Amino acid sequence: MILQIKDVKTAVVGASGYAGAELVELLTRHQSINSIELLVSESSQVLGQCFSDVFPRWKGVCDTAFQAVNSDWINQHAAELDVVFLATPHAASVKLVKEFTEHEVIIFDLSGGFRLKQPELYDEYYGFTHQLPEVLQQAVYGSPEWEAESLKDTNLIAVPGCYPTASLLGLKPITSNHLHDESSLITVNGISGVSGAGRQANLATSFNEVSLTPYNILKHRHQPEMSQAVQADVIFNPHLAPFKRGLLATTTLKIKEGVAAADIDAVYKNAYQSQPLIRFQKDWPKIDNVTGTPFADIHWQFDEKQRVLVVSCAIDNLMKGAASQAVQCLNLRLGLSSEFGLLSNVEVNHND
Repeated sequence: MILQIKDVKTAVVGASGYAGAELVELLTRHQSINSIELLVSESSQVLGQCFSDVFPRWKGVCDTAFQAVNSDWINQHAAELDVVFLATPHAASVKLVKEFTEHEVIIFDLSGGFRLKQPELYDEYYGFTHQLPEVLQQAVYGSPEWEAESLKDTNLIAVPGCYPTASLLGLKPITSNHLHDESSLITVNGISGVSGAGRQANLATSFNEVSLTPYNILKHRHQPEMSQAVQADVIFNPHLAPFKRGLLATTTLKIKEGVAAADIDAVYKNAYQSQPLIRFQKDWPKIDNVTGTPFADIHWQFDEKQRVLVVSCAIDNLMKGAASQAVQCLNLRLGLSSEFGLLSNVEVNHND
């Protein structure tokens, strides 16, 4: 499907969630978007309300009402759409992809429904049996910095998870250049704010109840996503922290003999020097510096004696970890630069 760069008609399913709401705001300001339909489940408490009534800070930016998504709506309106974004639960995304695909709509899925290539991993890590195993091979993993060419000619984009985004941005320059010791484990320690758990009320993720703590150790669903992306075993240790938004991933791995610090620096610069949303920091990144922005801040240190590399990446889990990354994927699909429309309201500090 060939899109016109301007006059794109889109819909956001799950527009009342945190990531969905951020996406609506970004799309509303996007110069190529002509219209946006805001869709929620038939049981949603916000059904019929205006977006700006639920999210008052966007009053005057988007005052569109939420509609219910179901088979009737899709059959009646999907043919009018160019693009649909799914900010929905994983199993729900699988069902919606099947229905929207019949109408040749380009789909950007922010759930984990199509990130993994092995269908049996959904039973193990997501708790459901995938109903479209043959489609998993067709989905393109939507990493704008690493899959730009593949994103230009596909109709199903699996937008990466927030933890994998930060982890892989720090890890891929090393593994794609085969600088790591393939006999040793890669360990990722991640920490995220409570918005990563979604907008639905839950005592376990209530701000007043949360203390810094690890969770889902050795069984988190993002672990196979990371391992798949780097074709290596990754041990992932996620942590929940009592702040609203933002995410930090610190990766530790062994480097091959004969690799020098200059080699490490070179692969990072070669990977990201032309990527304006990736910023190299002189010291360890801070979550506060990326909150509310589409940036990823990276810093690394290499101990040549022990052959150990430690790299940290900070992102906003709702932006670079979800909504703004989805817009990057849209931009590349439209033939635009990935950062198009994302830098107008933020200060650019590229690779200081």
